Amino acid sequence: MGFTMGLNLLLLVAMVATNILSLYHLSSNIQSKPPVAPPVPDHLLHQLQTIRATINHLTRLQPPAPPSGKAKKSTVTIPSDLLLYTHLSPIASSCKDNPDLLHQYMSYTPFSLCPSDSSVAESLILRGCHPLPRRRCFSRTPSSIPASLPKTPFSTIPEKALLWNNYTCKSFSCLSQSNPNLGFDMKVEQSRFLDFKSDLDLPIPQFLQLTKTSKSVIRLALDIGGGTGTFAAQMKLHNVTVVTTTMNLGAPYSETVALRGLVPLHVPLQQRLPVFDGVLDLVRCGHAVNRWIPVTMMEFLLFDVDRVLRAGGYLWLDHFFSKRADLEKVFQPLIWKLNYKKVKWTVANKNDASGVKNGEVYLTALLQKPLSR
Repeated sequence: MGFTMGLNLLLLVAMVATNILSLYHLSSNIQSKPPVAPPVPDHLLHQLQTIRATINHLTRLQPPAPPSGKAKKSTVTIPSDLLLYTHLSPIASSCKDNPDLLHQYMSYTPFSLCPSDSSVAESLILRGCHPLPRRRCFSRTPSSIPASLPKTPFSTIPEKALLWNNYTCKSFSCLSQSNPNLGFDMKVEQSRFLDFKSDLDLPIPQFLQLTKTSKSVIRLALDIGGGTGTFAAQMKLHNVTVVTTTMNLGAPYSETVALRGLVPLHVPLQQRLPVFDGVLDLVRCGHAVNRWIPVTMMEFLLFDVDRVLRAGGYLWLDHFFSKRADLEKVFQPLIWKLNYKKVKWTVANKNDASGVKNGEVYLTALLQKPLSR
């Protein structure tokens, strides 16, 4: 404590000395008769530089923590709150490129209810403004609370547990009727990832059998663009923990994932994966990862996946679609840059209206990261 107070006193004296020397130089210039100020004396410049260098050195001083099991020695330390908490939370540099949206998002009354503006937040995030700036307002909650929450990831989800005012549809039945493939009908979702309908499919039981044969252990996984979290739900039944990245594009995807007892990550595809290096057994890329992603961003995404996968981990590209020519000339060489082992590589025509019109194909690939490099 005494050392800390002494150091603070030293900083105070140094700053006062700097101000006095600067004032001395300023007053000498004012009192001098020549219209042109004389040059600053060398000894004064040297003193100022020494004091400023000392201040910079002291403010950066962070002595290492003492080894565990040994008594902590008295050391001169800077209080951590002076160094760690002097800046506001960071925001993405791209936020400044969208001033109108950012102004709209930050136009709120502090210490009151937050505006109902999740669509504005989504728009900013998709434009690279992530992380968003923090706000000091209270999050909104549904007007009524359901009596219970789902006990299994395929139970009926209570609609009263969500805020629907930001969406065109106001119920799960409306979402399912508009598009049965959105993932909000639990009766449909219960059989997903279990059936083998074409060579493009890789049912979860078959995937787990492949990993078992190769003596690989699957415990932790990340599902990129995982929608309502059905892949994570199916893997949970096999004691595999899967975190799902998703965005709320026109529907409550993140809330649905959470209500199913799963973990949603509200991050865009261009965001660095918020996972430490080499800790995941599996990364799956669903329909959100496709040819609409710029090639440069796709390359960074693949190498970020490589970063978070452990040695021997798996990258699963599930129904990645692109034009056939682009797959052969652009995406296939891009994927092969990883130098992963090909466990499965299947290409087939995309036979819907868009696929036929644009000459698109699907790719399903299961690739294994090398055990050593």
